[in-house]
Amino acid sequence: MNRLHLHKKIKVGKIAVTLLLFTLGFVMILPFIWMLSTSMKYEVDVFTFPIQWIPTKLRVIENYKEVWFGDAPFALYYFNSIKVTVITTFFSLLISSMAAFAFSKLNFPGRDKIFVLIIATMIIPDQVTLIPRFLYFKWLHLFDTHFCLIISMLFSQSSIFFITQFMKSLPGELSDSAKVDGAGTLRTFLSIILPLAKPAIATMAIVKFIWSWNDYQNVLIFITNAKLFTIQIGVRMFTDRYGSFYSLIMAASVSAIIPLFIVFALGQKYIIEGLTAGSVKG
Repeated sequence: MNRLHLHKKIKVGKIAVTLLLFTLGFVMILPFIWMLSTSMKYEVDVFTFPIQWIPTKLRVIENYKEVWFGDAPFALYYFNSIKVTVITTFFSLLISSMAAFAFSKLNFPGRDKIFVLIIATMIIPDQVTLIPRFLYFKWLHLFDTHFCLIISMLFSQSSIFFITQFMKSLPGELSDSAKVDGAGTLRTFLSIILPLAKPAIATMAIVKFIWSWNDYQNVLIFITNAKLFTIQIGVRMFTDRYGSFYSLIMAASVSAIIPLFIVFALGQKYIIEGLTAGSVKG
């Protein structure tokens, strides 16, 4: 009897927690639903009350056509963002993976101290290095180029730390066996360790893509040529130009986050796999 009562009590508790989490989750996505709905409305219907979550009159093609083919070069901003984000993500992960392999599988003097020193730099706020980086790029004549944006986001301590911890969880016998078979350091890294670390690398790839895509500060500081602006500055300029047209602003905002949804949808299983593998093996 007591066990049955306890079982019912636990079941009610789970239902209550589930309902609470569902309610909180629903409240959190309400702004996104409003943004998506507004992007498809006529301007006169944007602030009608009660809110029309599903518009009765649609203006989808016209709104998005105005965003993409209007006065603002939205397509150019989009291309610039894709270019900077893809290059930054690729080379950042390449550098982080190589560093993680060195810190986890190779022995060299001062390895642990260098690793601790790199991780310790995570406590330095990004804003502290803005002026030195500005002067550095001016000195190298890289200011107002996409190259300075890529360099600014290339080094990632969190990626090095996460991938290193994952590689440390891989059995050392794998790399030892590769050495016995005659594989060198580079081949061991490319053929043995790198494929096994795919969940960790994919997880950090998604995180890095999102950070690079959403970067606003570096573009605002280091880029002055309007033809080099990325999508985040582009949306800001679009908002200044169409400040009173909320349907168009919401259409621009939805367009700006589409790549993030695609990347997250394609890579969500790797995030779960990477975090789960790390928690089990680590």
